[in-house]
Amino acid sequence: MVTGMGFCLPGSSRPVFTADDIWDVASHGTSCLAHGDVYYGAVDLSQAMFDARLPDIPSTFSRHYTNAHRFGLVSLVEACADAGLDFRAGDLTEAAVLAGRGGVDSNVEPYLAVLTADPLTTSPQEAMELFVRGQQGLTPSDVSLVQGALVRSTGPCFTVSCGCASSAVQVGTARQLIADGVVDLAVVSGVDLFGLDVILNVQRLLRSAQGAYDAVRVEGMPELLPSFDRLMRPYDRRADCVNHGEGAATLVLESRRHADRRGARPYGRVLANAMTRDGLMNPLASDDSGAALVRAVHRCLGDRWDIAQVPYIHGGSDGDVVVTAFEANAVRQLYGPDSDVVMTSQEACFGHNGAPSGCVGVALSLLMMERGEVCPTANCEEPADDLPFDPVAGTRTRPLDFDYALTCNYQIGGVKSVILVGSPGAV
Repeated sequence: MVTGMGFCLPGSSRPVFTADDIWDVASHGTSCLAHGDVYYGAVDLSQAMFDARLPDIPSTFSRHYTNAHRFGLVSLVEACADAGLDFRAGDLTEAAVLAGRGGVDSNVEPYLAVLTADPLTTSPQEAMELFVRGQQGLTPSDVSLVQGALVRSTGPCFTVSCGCASSAVQVGTARQLIADGVVDLAVVSGVDLFGLDVILNVQRLLRSAQGAYDAVRVEGMPELLPSFDRLMRPYDRRADCVNHGEGAATLVLESRRHADRRGARPYGRVLANAMTRDGLMNPLASDDSGAALVRAVHRCLGDRWDIAQVPYIHGGSDGDVVVTAFEANAVRQLYGPDSDVVMTSQEACFGHNGAPSGCVGVALSLLMMERGEVCPTANCEEPADDLPFDPVAGTRTRPLDFDYALTCNYQIGGVKSVILVGSPGAV
């Protein structure tokens, strides 16, 4: 059972922290992307906002936190509050603390600080500070390390890195740990940052590389390399780019027995999950036939559920036309040529933020199910031709009564992750 959700995502006037916050943004198709030299989803988390939620962390540790630490801790605290769990009172002592991380942008600075420090000129106090900073921040396990310490967990605590499918994989891990009786409670966070300085330089490099790209481009390859200076538009006929972002999302998952015992209010259930890969030699390629995604859906549904029970899919489109192509082909194979399935994406609300996407997809799918409304695809105004699904273009929700949904996430290299979620009473 999913009993809590918390966030630290880009917002219009302040960061998105709660279920109501994310619904307010997603249900209106609001784009929270800021435009400087590129479009980017930035989390404007002030020190006061952080201190208000976590006033009692010793400064020995907190002054060395990267934004990945800060975002992950805030989303965890918000999820615990939403679930009615008091981590200070020991409610999460035996919980699993699972994190998904795709990028290492926030780990580079602590790594370089330790690497370039001169032992001959570094004072003992500075050396200790560097040690703490490095131990907390230079590995991808950074977020789970500080989250586990915050809640004093004695249960499983580890990080999985599977690109933009990272937290989706960890949702599946949590489901299995609970089903196997290893734990009754798990918190799952996805946290990532795509450094704006890196993105800006990538943009310059791509412009320089365009001439070389044109010389080797063959039929079937897009005319232009990706650009970040235009708005991402999933499922729109003008889609030609991806905008990145940063942030965190956390879910609380419990066994039904544990949730019932403490009177928790569930949003819904995580019923099944599966993952496949395209199996291509090129590690940067993706098969646009949709075959791997179809296999993942079939594995996820198994013999227990039928695709006809699923009228809504939360898509993983980030504005990349290749993603739209394999999603469209998969829907045709799964539902047939005359499908009325609804498939939307809210990536353009916050920017493509990597690891949080899995938790965000589960959260939004359950909120839509609970409220009987499907959120529009942000920035989709003119749907692409021949889509075999309804992307709900515009800025208004679409009424839909449903008890099952699929939520999809992908990683470069052809990974397809699928999660089946259901209403609290779904079996």
